[in-house]
Amino acid sequence: MRVRVDIGAQVLALFGEDGACIRRYPVSTAANGAGEESGSYRTPRGRHRIRARIGAGAPYGAVFRGRRPTGELWNPAFAAAHPGRDWVLTRILWLCGEEPGRNRGGDVDSMRRYIYIHGTGDDQPMGAPRSHGCVRMRNRDIIELFELLPVGTPVEIVE
Repeated sequence: MRVRVDIGAQVLALFGEDGACIRRYPVSTAANGAGEESGSYRTPRGRHRIRARIGAGAPYGAVFRGRRPTGELWNPAFAAAHPGRDWVLTRILWLCGEEPGRNRGGDVDSMRRYIYIHGTGDDQPMGAPRSHGCVRMRNRDIIELFELLPVGTPVEIVE
């Protein structure tokens, strides 16, 4: 299996071993566009791999901070009481870059930038760039994707 995130189309596609597309999901990448520089709040391009899978068995809407569940569950009222939070929910697929100097090492290291594929609030639009650099997905979609992908799965992010 392999994953391809198309920033322009705001779509994540999952391909099987035979190369056929078996799933397509709407996503939301960075509001600031594509870019690799630390602190840019942009979505890094290039070849990545899933470094870690976080949140197996967590409830739908589980809130994560620093890759740890807080014990909170997202809902519209909870979100309204905490405006401005960048919601990392339900599951996390933590990415590491595979291209030294582009998305690995130094000031362009995707893993050190904490670039994830993760769930977000159900009120957040998909198909429009709104994140701080990560790839946001609907919670139901990240649960499905999470169950299909092992650590080490290739992830390509293209513009």
